Amino acid sequence: MTLGVLSVLGMAFTMFAGFWTDWLWYRSVHYSSVFTTTLSAKIGLFFVFGLLMALAVGFNIWLAHRLRPPLSAMSMEQQNLDRYRMGIAPYKTWMLLAVTSLVGLIAGASASSQWRTWLMWVNGVPFHQKDPQFHLDVSFYAFDLPWYRFLLGFGFATAILCLIAAALTHYLYGGLRVTSPGARATAAATGHLSVLLGIFVALKAVAYWLDRYGLAVKSSDFKATGNWTGLRYVDANAYLPAKTILFCIAVICALLFFATLWRRTWQLPVIGFGLMVLSAILIGGLYPAIVQKFQVQPNEQAKEAPYVQKNLKATREAYGIDDAKVTEYAGRSTTADKTKLRDQVDDTASIRIMDPNVVSPTFQQLQQIKAYYGFPTNLDVDRYSTKDGKDQDTVLGLRELNLDGIPKNNWINDHFRYTHGYGVVAAKGTEADNEGRPVFIEKNLPSQGDLGTYKQQIYYGEKTTAYSIVGGPQKEVDYSDNEREKTTSYTGKSGVNLDNPINRAAYAVAFNEPQILYSGAIGKGSRILYNRTPKDRVEAVAPWLTIDGDAYPAVVNHRIQWIVDAYTTTNGYPYASRTTLGDTTADSLTATNNSRAVVAQQNQVNYIRNSVKATVDAYTGDVKLYQWDTADPVLKTWMKAFPGTVKPRADISADLMAHLRYPQDLFKVQRELLTRYHVTDAQTFLSGSEVWEVPDDPTNDSGSAVPPYYLSMKMPDQSAQAFSLTTTFTPNGRDNLSAFMAVDSDPRTSDYGKIRILKLPTNTTVDGPKQVQSQFNSESDIAETISLLSRGHSKVEYGNLLTVPLDGGLLYAEPVYVRGGSLKYPLLRKVLVTYEGKTAFKDTLDEALNEVFGVKSSTTPPETTNPPNSSNPTVRQALEDAQKAFDAGQQALKEGPDWDAYAKAQKDLQDALKRAEDAQSKADRTAGKTADKTAGKTADKTAGEKKS
Repeated sequence: MTLGVLSVLGMAFTMFAGFWTDWLWYRSVHYSSVFTTTLSAKIGLFFVFGLLMALAVGFNIWLAHRLRPPLSAMSMEQQNLDRYRMGIAPYKTWMLLAVTSLVGLIAGASASSQWRTWLMWVNGVPFHQKDPQFHLDVSFYAFDLPWYRFLLGFGFATAILCLIAAALTHYLYGGLRVTSPGARATAAATGHLSVLLGIFVALKAVAYWLDRYGLAVKSSDFKATGNWTGLRYVDANAYLPAKTILFCIAVICALLFFATLWRRTWQLPVIGFGLMVLSAILIGGLYPAIVQKFQVQPNEQAKEAPYVQKNLKATREAYGIDDAKVTEYAGRSTTADKTKLRDQVDDTASIRIMDPNVVSPTFQQLQQIKAYYGFPTNLDVDRYSTKDGKDQDTVLGLRELNLDGIPKNNWINDHFRYTHGYGVVAAKGTEADNEGRPVFIEKNLPSQGDLGTYKQQIYYGEKTTAYSIVGGPQKEVDYSDNEREKTTSYTGKSGVNLDNPINRAAYAVAFNEPQILYSGAIGKGSRILYNRTPKDRVEAVAPWLTIDGDAYPAVVNHRIQWIVDAYTTTNGYPYASRTTLGDTTADSLTATNNSRAVVAQQNQVNYIRNSVKATVDAYTGDVKLYQWDTADPVLKTWMKAFPGTVKPRADISADLMAHLRYPQDLFKVQRELLTRYHVTDAQTFLSGSEVWEVPDDPTNDSGSAVPPYYLSMKMPDQSAQAFSLTTTFTPNGRDNLSAFMAVDSDPRTSDYGKIRILKLPTNTTVDGPKQVQSQFNSESDIAETISLLSRGHSKVEYGNLLTVPLDGGLLYAEPVYVRGGSLKYPLLRKVLVTYEGKTAFKDTLDEALNEVFGVKSSTTPPETTNPPNSSNPTVRQALEDAQKAFDAGQQALKEGPDWDAYAKAQKDLQDALKRAEDAQSKADRTAGKTADKTAGKTADKTAGEKKS
């Protein structure tokens, strides 16, 4: 008994710990109203519907028992049942309570999961848009219909359970008989069960009536268009009248069941129920099939066109693509003298040659500095002002905590001493030094550069998933230099205070870590930080939002802020076709890095808005939600349900506004819809002649869609460059280019969110991304150079293939990186540029552009940021050996060529470069620099020699 009591107490405290820690966390982030509102909604639904179910089932069991016959027939069946009746007689009350409690708990738990549906129904605001079929406000389908369907489903479940419970009770007490002589059911049992069946049929009548409206949001597979939502010809002309007729038949059938209270016979109700089933088969199934076969299929386009037009309009409105501007674009330059276009390139686009999805290892090698720091796999693109006040595309990442690099992993180090990352590292997106390295504008430790002063500790980040205990007697490591270890103590108010022993016990249970309860490292002022990734925090304080897959950092008002885009969605927009977020937002980056996937990947939606911009302070963890789409009725509904949680748009500071951008996941959803919904004519849509597709990423073999790219560029109708998000389209099943799409991503401009599509002519072909990449790979000179760059243990990596509209044509630019055998990070070695069939493959972007446009080079490459220390004797000797090996390789190529001798020379060259790199790294250890200059220079010389 003692063990049993202790077990019960342990389970109770475990449940209490989960509840208590959740409450403490929400209170610590100042969103306790979210916790209380959702909890009260869940508890209210649990008790209301659980009690309704328990009362309904319990009442029917009691009523069936009360209506039992006073005497049972003398038969073997009843004699067997007598034993059961006598056995349960002493426990009837307890069994009744047990059964009703069980069904009540199940029903209550099911109902509590509908808290979102309940809150949207109670707080729903109108869309002020009506559906074209029933002329009801869209809010009826988005907020009301889901709640009515839940009530109907609950009603069906209640009726069925009551019917089963009543029938079993009647059978147990002789009201229903299977083998006994005489009537199979008493009059009382007949009346009771008939009423329950009548209620079930009445609910079916209600279901038929609601199904009429459900046709407006019904998904189906339409041969002409694939996924389809809304009414088609057969729905409007067959299913809709059929549902109305079946509703009337069901009402009559229900009345016949209720009439058995007086007639005490099953004859009429059974006949009525049979007619209802037959009508459902003939009217609800056979008749629509006949209409489809003999009216629609012979002239499908003409019959379906009016309904397709409604679907086109609703889908474009629901996904915010109704204002997409489609412009015809020649695809060919109109300027005969291409040299005149060279200067236009710089005005048209700031071509980014630093690919944020490739150069993370370079950041890691050059700026990690300490093993317990790390950068994300994919860096981010933002823009910062230069000294002359112009915006500059910037690639940046945070130096976040890397627990795998801690000198000695133990509980104190993992959770008390190494608790945070430190500083921003940023580089120009459009430049590289002459060694192919990023040109950093913010670097070193502590970080210094053009971003000014800011709080550098990073307690909340994408890689920060473990809990930390801060602010107590244990000092925390910032970083160390040659003099000493720099430490700090957390002074923020984030996290939960552990002074209270109840709190410590609760967290010891919640995190399954008993040391939290008794450790001496926890003292006055200690606070526990958890739920530390930006997406987790925003999702927790706003569970009604869908979170974008890519949170990105920015220095805002002297603090590092994570910016998170969030969406409001619904699945109930009439006539708008549905999409699955996980499938639509997948690309080659999410295929290799699932952390960039949208939250709630399997959600099916047919309406989406980027209604909220959220920020998470990297030091304090403070979460702020800002209303971005002030017209969105779904957001207004949630703001009504959770008042005070979302700040008005006017509270967004100018500094924060400068770093907001158009979200990638919304863009990917819209571009996927625009592959079909860029047309506005139903006949063209049905013919399928204008269907596009998003091309696969040509730079890797993942087989996934090419990701969209942020780029400062100017579309043909724009007067100046704008920070934009871009993508390309190809015709369905083909590789040539069909369209180019860009959306203005700078909210400081009036064009923010404006979608521009350049549609190429269908009577000519313009190379698409895959064809450009294929042409690049197949050109003999380029392929030979790539082969040389890939020799030994080197690996060639392709960066983003950027597309820029220029003078009626399309300019492609792609950086090419080499990850050397001894160098574990990629360096920019070449840049590919293609325009109008002319291709250049040069060391720098300027050289490639000049060759493509036939202009003599007038620029000099930037100087290296850290030349090797040739005064170091070890370095000097290694470089001399490298030069000898290089000369030997040249001689081997001239003689025969002698590939064995060449291979030996290459091995000697790599060994020499490795020694030079190690010596240079040791000499410059305090600055975290390594000497890999010679590797790129020698590789380029080798490639040039081989080519000649």
